[in-house]
Amino acid sequence: MKIKFLFLLPFAFGVLNTSAQNKTKIALASTTVSRPKLVVGIVVDQMRWDYLYRFYDRYTAGGFKRMLNEGFTCENTNIDYIPTVTAIGHSSIYTGSVPALHGIAGNDFIVQATGKSMYCTEDTSVNTVGSTSDAGKMSPRNLLVTTVTDELKLATNFRSKVIGIALKDRGGILPAGHTANAAYWFDDKNGSWISSTYYMKDLPQWVKDFNARKLPEAYLKKEWEGVFALNTYVQTLPVESKYEGKLGGATITGFPIKTSELYKGNAGLIRTTPYGNTLTLDLAKAAIANEQMGKGAVTDFLAVSLSSTDYVGHLFGVNSVEVEDTYLHLDRDLADFFKYLDNTVGKGQYTVFLSADHGAAHNTGYLRDHNIPSDVWDTSGALSSLNKLLLDKYKTDRIVLSLTNYQVNLNYSVISKAGLDEGAIKADCIKYLEKQPGVAFVVDMQKAATASIPEALRTRIINGYNRDNSGAIQVVLQPGWFSGKRVGQNSPTGTTHGTWNPYDTHIPLVFMGWGVKHGSTVRATKMTDIAPTVAALLHIQAPNGNIGEAIGEVIK
Repeated sequence: MKIKFLFLLPFAFGVLNTSAQNKTKIALASTTVSRPKLVVGIVVDQMRWDYLYRFYDRYTAGGFKRMLNEGFTCENTNIDYIPTVTAIGHSSIYTGSVPALHGIAGNDFIVQATGKSMYCTEDTSVNTVGSTSDAGKMSPRNLLVTTVTDELKLATNFRSKVIGIALKDRGGILPAGHTANAAYWFDDKNGSWISSTYYMKDLPQWVKDFNARKLPEAYLKKEWEGVFALNTYVQTLPVESKYEGKLGGATITGFPIKTSELYKGNAGLIRTTPYGNTLTLDLAKAAIANEQMGKGAVTDFLAVSLSSTDYVGHLFGVNSVEVEDTYLHLDRDLADFFKYLDNTVGKGQYTVFLSADHGAAHNTGYLRDHNIPSDVWDTSGALSSLNKLLLDKYKTDRIVLSLTNYQVNLNYSVISKAGLDEGAIKADCIKYLEKQPGVAFVVDMQKAATASIPEALRTRIINGYNRDNSGAIQVVLQPGWFSGKRVGQNSPTGTTHGTWNPYDTHIPLVFMGWGVKHGSTVRATKMTDIAPTVAALLHIQAPNGNIGEAIGEVIK
């Protein structure tokens, strides 16, 4: 047997060598790298994973259903850090990284060296383009790593065209990256799309022409009517629902909503209606047409964030007819957008991926009324009580600056000036906070790696902690709890997000189009896997702060 094996061994090596040579010849047969003409990244702000299926029966064939039936869906994609907020989500999707590395530690965060609050895309060195307001003093400079859009520009020697579009500045700026040709966002002051001098000195004529159409006013005067008759909606709540907020001056909750009566010249009202998403996709189509995206010799990239779903969700909550109807409207808008891409770029010539920056919790009062443990953690009350406790002990006021992002942000200037012991202060904070209702864990970030907490939480806490921009202590709430304040005995209306729980971290992830297989997987994938998957699809390097892994099942 040994002799036979030795005899066959050289033959086997010969076969393997021949096979390898054939594969090399096949790989070198093409003189160019095959890529799609256009990549479109779609982030649906505050879209829970289950929205793909909660409203599935009433989706059209051309929107969400088309993505699921033609594309590849990752059914078990989760966010791998906390806190789960918009700026971090958009940054992490496009960088494959986490706050520990990319530096975007919240929508707002405390710069630990100065104690000052920083907005994620704040940049006082640039000016607004397209408005007289300060809404354009924004750029991606606070983002410390590259995006997959940056890597595409680098791979094509900056020949690729990259544009970011969103109602929210952070939704347009952060995905587009440092090297984008342009990013556009909406200014409530003049009801127009604007940019900043980081990208340009003046708006292109086509954007000026688009703004001149006054579409926000036209959409709001159409009224917010349901796609279907009200009595057919699954999520319908009583007209005077205690769980829902009121839109822009309305005196009662209820649906449909007469947006024409609420408008009164306030173009920003469109953010909290389905028409905000429609308007965003209108501009996306205009960008494709006027910038000739998908028509050049190299791949272009359009990063679109649909923000209205977040505004509607915050105001009305998960279990509202308004959220249900918003997704039915969005489904039809996506069907129209995909049809536009088919006709302009060419079906099968573009790649689309759709995901979300975070999810959303059920309203706490709604859960309690259905016998599910839930409540709100009064952050402002906890901050006041904590500072009073520390004042009494150390005779020094405002030792804690804030509890933003569920983190204890210490006032290092005050602590240093008074010569106080930081370690003792942290121990006092932890001891106090651990006793508060709704608090599950309180973690000293310098000891997070050895904290006695579930591994999944430990990893998320470490990933979400940025030494320069995050607080010294992380507070983790019980499931069903989030930051808020009761009004009397009533829970706050609507909802929010930001925690570690599946309702905030389980997000949709669907790919469709060029280079994408049809199928699905239920294996665990992460938000940080999106950027390296897109990079692998495009045959370019992953972003320089990437910690994710390409999802090989997606790619043909």
